[in-house]
Amino acid sequence: MAHYKEPDLHDRRAAAARARDEALAKLKARKPIDPAVAAAKAAALAAKEAAALEKRRLAKIAAEEAKAAKIAEAEAAAAAKAAKQKPELTEAEKKAARDARYAARKQRKS
Repeated sequence: MAHYKEPDLHDRRAAAARARDEALAKLKARKPIDPAVAAAKAAALAAKEAAALEKRRLAKIAAEEAKAAKIAEAEAAAAAKAAKQKPELTEAEKKAARDARYAARKQRKS
């Protein structure tokens, strides 16, 4: 049974050169890229990027509109709450209400 023989420097360099030459031959064997096909691919990519950009722009506008609607809704709710609240009574009005309650209580007792 033969033992494994470690390849020396010359064997490794020859194998690397052979692999490089094979890869170069495979690359040269490919047919050249058709300029029309390349232009069509570039145009399709540009159209796709433009569509994505437009989609992001529309999403940003929609988000801003939603934010503005939420703010308007909050302001409307605050205005409705303020309209519901009773107006603050002046000191004279408070005193008159107290006196009226006192007089009614006096009237009930007698």
